[in-house]
Amino acid sequence: MSTARGVVAAGHRLTAEAGADVLRAGGNAFDAAIAALAMACVSEPILCSPGGGGFAMIRPGSTQVTSLLDFFAHTPRERGEVTDGVHEVYADFGTATQRFHIGPATSATPGFFAGVAAIHAAGATWSLADCFDAAASTARAGVEVTPFQHHLSTVVAPIVTATAGASALFAPDGRLLPAGARLCNPGLADAFDVMADEGFAAGPIGAACVGQQSGRGHLTGADLERYEVIERQPIRVRLGRDIVCLNPAPAASGRLIAHSLDHLESPDPVDLARALCATDRARRSASGELAALADVPLRQRGTTHVSVIDLERNLASVTMSNGEGNGEIVDGFGFMLNNVLGEEDVNHQGSDWPTDTRLSSMMGPTVIESPDGAVVALGSGGSNRIRSAILQVVTRLCLGGESLEDAVSAPRLHVENDHLDFEDLFPGPTRDELVALFPDHLAWPRPDIFYGGAHSAELGADGVFHGVGDTRRDGVAVVV
Repeated sequence: MSTARGVVAAGHRLTAEAGADVLRAGGNAFDAAIAALAMACVSEPILCSPGGGGFAMIRPGSTQVTSLLDFFAHTPRERGEVTDGVHEVYADFGTATQRFHIGPATSATPGFFAGVAAIHAAGATWSLADCFDAAASTARAGVEVTPFQHHLSTVVAPIVTATAGASALFAPDGRLLPAGARLCNPGLADAFDVMADEGFAAGPIGAACVGQQSGRGHLTGADLERYEVIERQPIRVRLGRDIVCLNPAPAASGRLIAHSLDHLESPDPVDLARALCATDRARRSASGELAALADVPLRQRGTTHVSVIDLERNLASVTMSNGEGNGEIVDGFGFMLNNVLGEEDVNHQGSDWPTDTRLSSMMGPTVIESPDGAVVALGSGGSNRIRSAILQVVTRLCLGGESLEDAVSAPRLHVENDHLDFEDLFPGPTRDELVALFPDHLAWPRPDIFYGGAHSAELGADGVFHGVGDTRRDGVAVVV
């Protein structure tokens, strides 16, 4: 039997350590998840922000009941009369560029703080101030820019340098902070101090957000103050002897993963590819439940994930996104509001987005429950590849009996529009069968950020903790 207190897996060393430090100090998984999410805003600012939102799959140890907290972005209640509120930019993903829109008019109502408060209410034992303390201290002292975070900033350089305020933070001397440089953000530290004392919507942070919107955006104080976290029942799918809990509608991920599992015969990569292909075709053309997916948003590019389990069997699996950010720093508080209304992948309607509507997403925090008491928390960033990353890890665990390390590190594939992308690390016969099945394919020479980052935590039936930070996205896991 392990004497460890828990495990944290996340997309940055500081994010994981912030949660681990809370566990070491006697906090539980909910305290640790909040501390890690706050630190992610500091150490992973391209991916996580108080101006964004997300989803949390939580499971209190006292009840062992898993539920989904939806705190993703919500469209404004009314369209305002805006001028100069939207700007077009292009992000450079290396193999392709993609058009985005940024500016105050691209921001939907953020749910980050409301989601953190809901996680706190689920059973946290520390105050929010104590949970936020490490993030605030680190933001003031500065965080070293990692090669991965620098790469992300180069991809979205037109966004993080779109305004004088953003440039002052991310490119203070006229060029993006290089790997090894220190990113200091005292404004974000102040934001966490204010949120701990006064919340987000009704205090000075909410006023600053609305002030940024004035005449150029749609958000109002009422949008911020009336935002609510929605608790939903997960989709529950039996896979082998296990139950897989998935993100329900309006999120698309759970329905797509469940559809793939229904078409899956084995964890063999070729069967996985066939199942992914069947689901993608269903997404595009089938009737019934999946027909609704034709017109809902399906992607989220700027995502990160945190998984935490503690000794009392409390569990939190949380995926966060800020889109790419709207390009403008909220005055005095060191963060950008989201730009999800400016992402064509997320908002197909353009300027005709539906008012007062919870947006959909591909984000998919996931929990696996085993009859012997073992439990796994996982999730991933990675846009449309989130569903394929989760599907492959879950299938290898539940049907293949692989270890958590092997399931996360195994080569991945993704099928979309009958095109196969795959990490070219499969055994020769498997590779041959894949390329024969999909003449339209692209082989990637090594594991890549393209295929997500499935940061995963596990409490085994024997009481032993395991964690894996997916190296594709700079992941780190800490067992305490």
